Amino acid sequence: MKQIRQGINLNMASGVKYKSISSIPVKVIGTVVGSKPAYSEYRWKRRLLQMLALILVVLIPASGLFRIDPGAAAFVVLDRQIWLADFSLVTGAWLFLASSLVLLYSTAGTVFCGWVCPQNTMAEWANNLTHKLLGKHAEVSLTGEAPRVAGAKNKIMNWMLLGVAFLGAAMFFALIPLFYFYPPSVVWSFVILQENAKLAGSLHWIYAVCVVIIFIDIALIRHFWCRYACIYRVWMHSFKTKQTLHVAYDASRSDECVKCNYCVTSCFIDLDPRKTDIYDSCINCGDCVDACNRLHNKQGVPGLLRFDMLERTNKSVNKFRGVAISLFARMGWTTPFVVLGATMFIWGLWSYQPYHVAVGNADIQQGRTIQEYRIALANKMYHSAELHVRVLGLPPGSYQLSAEDIKLSPVGRESLVLSIARDLPRGLYSIVVEVSAGDTWMGRFPVQHFSEQRRKL
Repeated sequence: MKQIRQGINLNMASGVKYKSISSIPVKVIGTVVGSKPAYSEYRWKRRLLQMLALILVVLIPASGLFRIDPGAAAFVVLDRQIWLADFSLVTGAWLFLASSLVLLYSTAGTVFCGWVCPQNTMAEWANNLTHKLLGKHAEVSLTGEAPRVAGAKNKIMNWMLLGVAFLGAAMFFALIPLFYFYPPSVVWSFVILQENAKLAGSLHWIYAVCVVIIFIDIALIRHFWCRYACIYRVWMHSFKTKQTLHVAYDASRSDECVKCNYCVTSCFIDLDPRKTDIYDSCINCGDCVDACNRLHNKQGVPGLLRFDMLERTNKSVNKFRGVAISLFARMGWTTPFVVLGATMFIWGLWSYQPYHVAVGNADIQQGRTIQEYRIALANKMYHSAELHVRVLGLPPGSYQLSAEDIKLSPVGRESLVLSIARDLPRGLYSIVVEVSAGDTWMGRFPVQHFSEQRRKL
């Protein structure tokens, strides 16, 4: 184009005029000099949400909102150790998550994959870096085909930069799972190679295996997990319908996109957005919609692709009403479960017992009366606590505690011994072991003690 313009300018300068050349219409595609470049409507929003999702993935365990304690083999929610006894909290959390996912499946479909999923975020970043270093159409994957690399960029330096970048990304992303098992301070000690008693001895080997797996994933099999192993996509097939959010194509204007594959070339999943089906690999990223809009906005008309929640064959004029009816129909049976799960979870947090008290037999001898009981105390919180123990239901001086005040370490356990005098008058005694904490918490454990001692006549 530049050479043609220069030739025309030279001919005009020399005084020679070619009417045939001047009559050829020249259509310039791209931004005009001096004008503002076109921007993507969905891409920057999606990139922002993907970054926020990655930050959230780290903040959830780092803030104590949720993680797993490998030492205690227990879940941790808001720095509270969750036991099976915390039925309301556990059941509410799983019910809320499961019903919310079902609601997300049926309404938004694969929006999670394209806008939130860290796996796709890594795959897109790897695609963009590969195209930048090895060529616009470069592809390196385990598909059985030879790698497609631009000749001008097939240099050892580009390959080395790509490998180092992938290795660095793998080492970074492999650290994220550690936050779900260890506090941030412990993870930091692992990063700086500092000894920490809370770290597992084999953690370095586990981390190395994770690095290798992530490196292979982003370097060679970027979308293998999404296509064949992702549970989200498997379950989505059970709830996705014709009314689920999808890319819709205006077939009435199909003559405007004859021989135009701009939307196809912009799709990194290698789909034709004009022929999407209920079950396909589309992740609703919106890149094809942006591409079509950019092309048609230059002519002052909207693109042929859009996001829609109506049936693909629906010709209804009142689209807002149709979308609203579709949403309410699918939310009718899932919303009560979401609310129920959230209510149970909140109630579980409200009624949560931070300490646990249990009393059992300390001496097990057949044929003899039990005179000693073991009081087991457990701290379910991740901060130290001081507890006070006292016994109700026995006469003063007829029992002895090994300690009345005890300090528990974070998620620590201690036990006390309650010794009852043998000369206690014969009878059945209803004993209550009462434990109180400085934070106004109080727990009681009832015990039935039988004394065989007879009164001397």
